[in-house]
Amino acid sequence: MIPFTVRRDNDLVPNPIAHGGWGPTLGGQVVGGLLARAVEQHVPENDLQPARLTVEILRRVATEPLRVTASVVRAGSRMRAIDAAMTQDGELVARASALYLRRGTQPDGEFYTTDVTMPSAPVEPASFDESVPMFIQTYGSDDGGRFPWQHAGPRYAWLREIRDLVDGEELTPFVRAAMAVDVTASLTNFSTKGLAFINADYTLTLSRLPVGPYIGLASLTHYSDAGVATGSAALFDTSGPIGNGVSTAIANFNFDPSREKSAAG
Repeated sequence: MIPFTVRRDNDLVPNPIAHGGWGPTLGGQVVGGLLARAVEQHVPENDLQPARLTVEILRRVATEPLRVTASVVRAGSRMRAIDAAMTQDGELVARASALYLRRGTQPDGEFYTTDVTMPSAPVEPASFDESVPMFIQTYGSDDGGRFPWQHAGPRYAWLREIRDLVDGEELTPFVRAAMAVDVTASLTNFSTKGLAFINADYTLTLSRLPVGPYIGLASLTHYSDAGVATGSAALFDTSGPIGNGVSTAIANFNFDPSREKSAAG
């Protein structure tokens, strides 16, 4: 299956399948995945948990050669902070900051949290459609004439990455989560009229890494005013909750849902 990007010397070259739903630019999941990949290369210890990743998309990322670098900002006994940058032709187009925390003893007691029940994960298809960037099963409105999230009610998704982010590299659990959380924006920002908000940045928080290829999202909140929006979602693997996603978005009326519709199972 065609990968999202291929290596060329020190650069990564996107393939057309890496386009997002806003035109011939890189999808947010590819941008976030590549930044997470660069971050992860600076964390050799297995007992450090990626607890937060914030991705800022500073300008639309063209489907042209790009370079991603990362550096450790601070390394302590119980944490590590890492920054990553994506450039094209020497210009900064996206960046990320990540925080790793050292795993340890879990405190006793019961904790309050919002109760969320995900739909069951989909049955693994016999084959995947090579024309779409990922496999995604959406849940929401039963109105067959609209995209399932185009309603004022609960929305869910199970998704599975089906191709390499970088040719020949197996996706790590952290990179899978970093790619999946980009869906928070469309999941939480759809209205009864469609999707008219585009990601400016998004944050992934994880209490543990996902197990297995499927990651689920459940919409929690959407707040917007004067064309500025924030939305949050809970993230799951097939064993239960793993963290949260938060999207900050700005109004944009150029979304083309055809790719999302064709990707839906």
